[in-house]
Amino acid sequence: MSKLPLPEIAILLVAIFLRVWLIEIKPPHFDEGINGWFADQMTATGYYRYDPMNYHGPLHFYAVFLSQTLFGRHVWALRLPTILAGVLCVVAILRMREFFGAAVARFAALAMAVSPGFVFYSRYAIHESWQVLFSILFFWGLLGLWESGTRRYFFAAVFAATGLVLTKETYLLHIGSFFLAALVLVGWQRVQPSRPSQPLAKQLWSRDDALLGFGISGFLIVFFYSGTFHDFPALGGLYKTFAAWFRTGVEAGGHEKPDYAFGPVNFYWIWLMGRYEWPALAGLLACGRFLLPSDARYRFLAIAAGGTLLAYSIIPYKTPWCVISIIWPFYLVLGGLLREWSERLRKPVPWLIAAPLVAISFGVCLRLNFQRFTDDSEPYVYVQTYSGIFTLTDPLLKLAQKDPANYQMSGLIFLDSYYPLPWMLGDFSRVGYYKKEQPPTDWNADFVTVESAHEPEIEKNLARPFFKRRFRLRSAQDECTAYFEAGKFAEILGGRPEFLPKAVRKVPDKNERPTP
Repeated sequence: MSKLPLPEIAILLVAIFLRVWLIEIKPPHFDEGINGWFADQMTATGYYRYDPMNYHGPLHFYAVFLSQTLFGRHVWALRLPTILAGVLCVVAILRMREFFGAAVARFAALAMAVSPGFVFYSRYAIHESWQVLFSILFFWGLLGLWESGTRRYFFAAVFAATGLVLTKETYLLHIGSFFLAALVLVGWQRVQPSRPSQPLAKQLWSRDDALLGFGISGFLIVFFYSGTFHDFPALGGLYKTFAAWFRTGVEAGGHEKPDYAFGPVNFYWIWLMGRYEWPALAGLLACGRFLLPSDARYRFLAIAAGGTLLAYSIIPYKTPWCVISIIWPFYLVLGGLLREWSERLRKPVPWLIAAPLVAISFGVCLRLNFQRFTDDSEPYVYVQTYSGIFTLTDPLLKLAQKDPANYQMSGLIFLDSYYPLPWMLGDFSRVGYYKKEQPPTDWNADFVTVESAHEPEIEKNLARPFFKRRFRLRSAQDECTAYFEAGKFAEILGGRPEFLPKAVRKVPDKNERPTP
């Protein structure tokens, strides 16, 4: 086995550092809380119950479940699977040197390693990094079948497609884009022949290989979607999910971006590239070069990338994390153009011209991921939990760390939208989540959380002194108030409790000397 070249080691170290450093500074996102809660349910029930209305595949939930089982319920453990997937995306791009050469692969990998979006969403416990990883591997397998037709590329393509099916319902869009791109390429080559054309190699995999590959693929799909054989009726969700997906995609559910629409096409993704992803935007522009006579492999990738972008642009439903599933091919396309220019000039000037694009991307990446990660003015910061949530969770966790018996504290949460709290407070066994219209029968709680506008309705039911702390959960939610029972939290919060029930006239401060 050949040693990994130093430039590739350096790229991987940069990728790892940016995805791991200070991983817990950003509070869990709403979706992260839901994904973590699903993993908690697997711990409770022993398997993942697939629901087609959730329309996300089970693989990520199993990865989170495994991480939490091995390392505990920590934010870094929740995010560890996507961190690994994000780093493996960079590794997979580096493997493209087999087809595009080392310079192109390294440029694309470096652009991905420092991309604001790739770093931001690799630090999120959501599905997208897995989808990118399997898309890259699927493309790698297709290229290998095209050029050499050997067994390893056949298995790579089959298992990468399996990974896409297990990850997210949008696998249909990505696999479909590659196959439609192949048809378009065949037709376009009749108009503008490719140079070189790269004819399809003789396929060296056998029928037995096909039976083995598709057999294992089918087993994995059944294994995961059936909840490790605990829920076979859930397999029907493999096709039922598309009804939910199409409905959500058309109706958008509040995630439409009309400000960027011109007719049926929406330029939101291109706008995001202009805001954050300059190497990808340059790669999009470079696609035009490969419509002219050029290397068939770059043409194929440019057509597939453009088709994927067009599909996502037409679908009304738009959440910014989908951008990483769109932009990765453009890094390779730009690298191909830079290599072509360098070979013509016989100088590395084009690479030097492109260097500022990567440098700017790196600077934006640092600012976004380590300074403005909860700033609503950043489009990538979408429905993000504010750091104010720690106003509620830190006192609870500190008390529980001092004495594990405090995990039995009772808590009442009165919020219409309360994720990621069920995951963050998942180790507390006596926390209830209520609607204000359906209050609990027992108000003897150690902590309470409510929207601040409804404080009077809650306080009339509290019979003990409480500390009060206000915070914001996220931009779409009004200010909240956390109540902490004075006797239990006095050592941590200190001072006088802000809320006193009518029956209590005065509660002495623990530092106040008694009056003789």
